[in-house]
Order: sequence, then C-alpha cells, then structure tokens
Amino acid sequence: MDDVNDAADVDDAVDVTTLTRQLVSIPSHEDEAAAGDAIEDWLHEHTDGNVTRDSAGNVIARKGPSDESGKRVDDAPSLALVGHHDVVPPAPSQLDGEEYVVDVRDGRLYGRGSADMKGAVAASMLAFRDADPSCELVFASFVGEEIGGTGARTAIENGFAPDYAIVAEGSTNYSKPGVTDVVVAHKGRRASTIVARGSAAHASEPEAGENAIYRASDAIDVVRELEFPEVDVFGENLRGTVAVTGIDGGTAWNVIPDECEITVDERTVPGVRAELERVEQIEGVEWTVDQDLPPMNCDDEAFADTVLQAAIDAQDGEPELVTKPHATDAGWLAQAGTTCVVCGASEPGEAHTKSESVGIDVLERCYRIYRNAAESV
Repeated sequence: MDDVNDAADVDDAVDVTTLTRQLVSIPSHEDEAAAGDAIEDWLHEHTDGNVTRDSAGNVIARKGPSDESGKRVDDAPSLALVGHHDVVPPAPSQLDGEEYVVDVRDGRLYGRGSADMKGAVAASMLAFRDADPSCELVFASFVGEEIGGTGARTAIENGFAPDYAIVAEGSTNYSKPGVTDVVVAHKGRRASTIVARGSAAHASEPEAGENAIYRASDAIDVVRELEFPEVDVFGENLRGTVAVTGIDGGTAWNVIPDECEITVDERTVPGVRAELERVEQIEGVEWTVDQDLPPMNCDDEAFADTVLQAAIDAQDGEPELVTKPHATDAGWLAQAGTTCVVCGASEPGEAHTKSESVGIDVLERCYRIYRNAAESV
C-alpha cells in the first residue's frame, strides 16, 4: 500500500526514481535510438528476459513461467506491459544543451517525457524484472507513438500479438484525486479534410461563378448537425465528438473563390463513426481522411477486473474502471486482436506541457500494479 515504508518499498522507490531520471534525461523527440539503447542495455543487464530490438527501434523482452522441473509452460497466456520512449519536442526550459533537464522536488520528477511516458516505462521495466509471472510476460517500448503509432504498427506487422496488454499511458486521478484507475475504453482520432470546389468569377458578377466558400459553408452545416457517436463499455460511457477546426479559401477580395478547404477533428468511439461522408452529397464537395487513430475498448471484463484488483491491492485509494479521451497505442493493439486496458502514472494536464512532471509515489504505485497483474493473469 502507499503508506507502507518497509525496506523493499524504499529499494523500489530508489530504483524507479533512478531509472526514470536516466530515461527522461535522454533526448528522444527526433531520434529515439539513444533511449532505446538505454532500455535495451538495462534489460540485458538486470533481467533474465529474451531481449530483442526490431528494425523500427522497438525494444521487446519476454520471459515466461516454468513448471517444477524448470521447463517453460508454452501454453500460458501472454501479457504485455506496453509503453513508448519517444516524446514530443521539449520546451526551451526543458533543454540543457543536448540533454533534457531533469529535476526532482517535492515528491515529483520534472522533465520532458516524465509523465508521457518514460516514468511508466521505467515502472514497467522494474515490474518485468521482479515479477514471478503466471503468464508469458512481455515488456515492449515502442517508437513513434507521438506521430501516429508507427512503432506499434511495425511490431504488429512483424507478429507482435500478446493475448493481453496493459498500456501504461495515463490513468491517474481520473475517477478521483489520489488514485490510479484502469481505462477500459478510449477515443480514437480521425482527422479529415473537406474540399469544396466551384468556379472563379469577378466579385462584381458573383452569379457568373460558383462560390466554393458557400459550398464549404453548406458542408459545415452538415458537420454541425451530425450526432456525436457514443458507446458503453462495462457500464462506462464513451462519447465521441466532431468539430470543424479550420477553414481556408479565397485568393483576393474581388474574386469569387473556386476552392475552399475545411479541416475536421473527430474523436471516434469503438464501433461507431460520425457520418462525415454525408458532406459529399453537396455538389463540388470531396471528403478525405488524413489520419485515423483507432479507439480502444476492452473485450474481456474478467481481464479488466483482474487488473482493477491488481490496482486495488497496490494503493490505499479506490480505483475504478474508467474511460479516456485520448488515443494511445492500445487502439492499434486492440484492432489487431489484443485485449487491452490502459493504466499508468500520467495525470490529466501533465503530458506535453513545459512543466511536465510525474509523482514518484505514483510511479511506485504503477510498479506494484504491473507486478501484481503479471502475477495474476
């Protein structure tokens, strides 16, 4: 529990703080190789797992249960602890030359990637090291999560297919302050472009052309009237959104425009999409999907309950099953057939900020959750 201060807990606190500091200090917003090297080297040195590095730079390690004779149990289910070691670009205040600034004060560790999500990666590495798993235990840290899940997609294409996964993105303080919850569903993101085309004319004779901005306005009205999709997962409601986020058209004040472009941000939910294709019923209007990050929903309530129990046993608070508004690599894994939940240290409002930080006590809590889960699945 969080208030227990025996020698083992002290050792774990030292480990998770030291390892998180090491990982956070390594730049990984343009090139993840050095951070991947550090993770790979640590796993080789400190664990008995089979550690590999794929062509994309993903670091994956595996170990499994054995019977009384020491023979590996091949038909055991597999559980992956999943993170990513790329980060978004740091603010100037988070850089010291070529290294990231790392600061520990008042029980929190500050630095780019501390919350999203090298702290949880460190907790996962330690849990992988220490767990006596009842399943095949897999550790995976992917590249390219911040640019659309390129690392996860490569791993999946190369056969990465655990039965279960705990994706260590943020789930702390979702249901209430002071707890780390278990996310059973999250939104995806579909980014679209709507292009309206007409024909140019002199603005003094507007009837001589077809105003693309007017056609775009009609398309915007269609988007505005769309119903937001929603779905329930184990009693938790997840509601999507659709919003026009940009418009660009026209070349001069005295020219009827022949083209206008609209951008649309849609937060998707599992199994349901907004009917954006309806805009193409308007003459001269085309709709194109530019990015489609999949949503996630856990398809096994027993697994969700197992991880929730692991979270309950790891903390004094009362964690709950919750939903999350942000897309993660869990979407790609779930789409490929892995049963997923999300559980991690980052709190709402911490990721991608110039003051990004994570609670050291929360990292210790996550370590216990991951280890508990690995020994329970």
